[in-house]
Amino acid sequence: MYIFIEALRSAMAAIRAHRMRSFLTSLGIIIGVASVITVISLIQGLSQSITRQFEGLGGNALTVHAKNDFKDVMRGKVNHLQFEDVEQLRGHVDGIRELSPAFMFPGGEIRYGNQTASSRQQLAVTAAFMEVNGSYPQLGRFLSEPDNAGARRVCVVGEKIIEMLHLPDNPLGEFIQFSGEWFKIVGVLEKKGEILGMSQDDQVLVPFRTGQSLIGNTQKPSMSITLSINDIGRTEELKERIATVMRQSHRLHAEQKDDFEIQSSDQFLKSFETVTTTVTLVMGGVVGIALLVGGIGIMNIMLVSVSERTREIGICKAIGARSRDILMQFLIEAVTLSMLGGALGVLLGYGMGHAIASVIPDFPGAYVPWWAVALSVIFSAGVGVIFGVLPAAKAAKLDPIEALRYE
Repeated sequence: MYIFIEALRSAMAAIRAHRMRSFLTSLGIIIGVASVITVISLIQGLSQSITRQFEGLGGNALTVHAKNDFKDVMRGKVNHLQFEDVEQLRGHVDGIRELSPAFMFPGGEIRYGNQTASSRQQLAVTAAFMEVNGSYPQLGRFLSEPDNAGARRVCVVGEKIIEMLHLPDNPLGEFIQFSGEWFKIVGVLEKKGEILGMSQDDQVLVPFRTGQSLIGNTQKPSMSITLSINDIGRTEELKERIATVMRQSHRLHAEQKDDFEIQSSDQFLKSFETVTTTVTLVMGGVVGIALLVGGIGIMNIMLVSVSERTREIGICKAIGARSRDILMQFLIEAVTLSMLGGALGVLLGYGMGHAIASVIPDFPGAYVPWWAVALSVIFSAGVGVIFGVLPAAKAAKLDPIEALRYE
């Protein structure tokens, strides 16, 4: 232990004696670790934000939507869910707590006075949409069952619509026009921000039957049906029951494939987590190449240091230092340089991640997971060991007599 402490003290003394050179030596490690931490913090921050929104759906949500193969679509064959599917599921599947069909209808431009705007999300939904999808009003109310039953011309809007149309801060009772008809605003949705640069507040929701009357009987909308179930333990059983009812509703024969898909909310979450994990590993690996460059820099400077301190090594060996003591001294110096660079890189990457996240509008805050810090420090130490072994071994193998003669 004494030898280790003495070797560490000697390494720190050598680093302090050449502060600028030590800093420049560690610069490659600093930049590499900072880049890795910055990239990971931004990806993980985005991942956590989207994960929280998926979790808002709960683990007991199932979504049914049409299944379309690319080849079939190219041939002009497109499958759709039918309005009758909603009643079939509601009447023949037990264990459903809420059932929320929704479809997007072509509303065109939205008008308010002299102002016009375009919304990418004009949806026809039922009252259950609020609970199932976690879309709650911050002003007014959500769409009700009487609104749906009477196909009333009422709507709920997101904050982005208010901003684009320059509506009053409290737009309740105001009328906007789209799809050739006037709609009364009865509620404003809570702000959700953006995901991947797309606003979630660019929404106009109307009652489901109102949407049906707007598109008429000639169009088949791209509809999805979201269901929340009472008992999460029966998820697989309910999936099978839903599939049976859907096949009967679509009159599919035994040899025909399903023209629909059933997905649970945790499947969406797992798929997204798989994507973000892959992106994190790939980006971290690419940026991590900078650490190897930093390691080469450490090896070069340590080789120079061995040459500069050849006489010192000779004196140490002459007074009894063993080869392994010299090896330990130089190896500890390389590892110390690398780990100091890693620590500074973590701090710099943490700051850069938060700074970049704060500059991008509506981007989620950066998040640095503990494993990223641990891996950066361990990898930095590993780089120090790998690239410090050669210079340390060269120093340890020096002949004391030849070393003392070195000029």
